[in-house]
Parts: sequence; structure tokens; C-alpha cells
Amino acid sequence: MTVSNPRLTAAFARCAGRTALIPYITSGDPSVAATPKLMHELVKAGADVIELGVPFSDPMADGPVIQRAGDRAIARGVSLSVVLDMVAEFRRQNDTTPVVLMGYANPVERMGQRQFAERAGRAGVDGILVVDYTPEEIVDFAAQLGEQSIDPIFLLAPTSTEERIRKVAQVARGYVYYVSLKGVTGAGNIDTADVARRLAEIRRHVAVPVGVGFGIRDAASAKRLAECADAVVIGSKLIETMEEAVADAQQKGLDAAATDAAAIEAAASWLGGIRAALDEA
Repeated sequence: MTVSNPRLTAAFARCAGRTALIPYITSGDPSVAATPKLMHELVKAGADVIELGVPFSDPMADGPVIQRAGDRAIARGVSLSVVLDMVAEFRRQNDTTPVVLMGYANPVERMGQRQFAERAGRAGVDGILVVDYTPEEIVDFAAQLGEQSIDPIFLLAPTSTEERIRKVAQVARGYVYYVSLKGVTGAGNIDTADVARRLAEIRRHVAVPVGVGFGIRDAASAKRLAECADAVVIGSKLIETMEEAVADAQQKGLDAAATDAAAIEAAASWLGGIRAALDEA
């Protein structure tokens, strides 16, 4: 498996013989101050890589749970610049766990591709998945990212043609994110046999690890996918778990700090159960 970013290279090497766990969280949710703390606790709970969502007002690939998280973060003033500050803060205590940004082209274009690459490199970003950048459009940007040792990561879907897989294979680094079902994040039920078949097709062309996400909502589904995936990516259910913890804390009249702590504890506890299931696979 070929990866170029040093932290991603090391992370997947550590996962030899087991499936990597990649939680997705939205930057600024449950709060701006809580995000770096949440990242640290997810690492303690067993995360191998963290996907950090960049809030955007028109998230076409995101289901309702992640949309709500993005809306809350935007209301708190979370921009791409703020997200990079969060990564830098996380890096003050953790120089090992890879951080991959996931989002849309608009915030990157607004900042400027080169300026983004340079700032992301200084902050300690290891990879970026821009949902609406195609392989054809990212050649120059990928080169700028490469100067900072940041890996461009791409989505592949059940509808991806062999030609599309080949084009992604030419520019993808770090890992490829396979969308396990048609639709948005958090939707539907996963056909594990179909995922295994599609991953075999993808691996004929793609040399990097292949992670699977969209629709993984419990330990059982994660464990099934561990039989064929190099990594599982979990977002909607994790964010939903924090939403429930926040609602419960607010109902009890807890202050903001205690509410954040409750959300972080709930997320880490839930993710720990997923890690345990993966280790049993």
C-alpha cells in the first residue's frame, strides 16, 4: 500500500493485521473549545486517523445529522481558518495521529489553494478530501499539497466506473474513501457482500488503503466491514451520540463546559465499543 504523508504512512503501518478506525467529527461541534479535546479523547478511545469536517452551508454529500452539526458550527463562526487553528492546537499535544480535513471546494477556493496548502502544512494537516474536486481538477492543487506532504484523498462510490477508479488511482494518496451505499451520509443499510466485491475491483487499480464509510451505525456493521476494508469511517452515528448527550445535559441544566464534557465522554465511550468490535474481527 502506497501512502506519502509520514503520519498516514505510520498510522496504516501500525494497523497491519487490523482494521483502522477513522471517526469523522464536525469542527466546532459540540463547541469550538471542545473540538481539540474531543479529538484527543477519540484517539484514547482507539481512533487511528481523525477526519475533521469543515462546515459548509451547502453540504451536498452530508445527511441530516452532519448538516445539523455544520449549521451549529457555522452559527458559532467556524471557518476554514478556525478549523486550521483547531488542528494546530491538537498538534501541540499529539504529533502522531493523522488529521484529514473533509469538506467542499468553496472554503478552499475562497482562501486560495496555495495559501490553504501552506497554512494546512504549518497547522499539521495530513490529508484533505474535497468532495467536489474531481481528479482532473486537482492536478495543480495536488502538487501544492505534495509540497506540504499533505495527501489528496478521494471518494469512490458504487456507481464509480472503472475509468473513474483509474483516474482516482493516478492522483490519490493516503487512502481512498469508498462510499458504501448510494445517497448521503448516515443513510441506508450496507450490503457487505457488495462492498467486498467492489473493494476487490478498486484494489485492482488503487495501491493506497481503502476505507469504507456512509451508513456504519453500530459495532456489528463495523465488524462485518472489517473483513474486507482497510479502515472504517464513522461520522453520523458518532455526531448523533453527542447530540443526544448534549440534549440530556441541557435538560439537566448543566453549564456549557459540563455539556461539552458529557458530549465528549459519550462520543469516546461509543467509539471505544466500535474499536473493541474491530479488534475482534
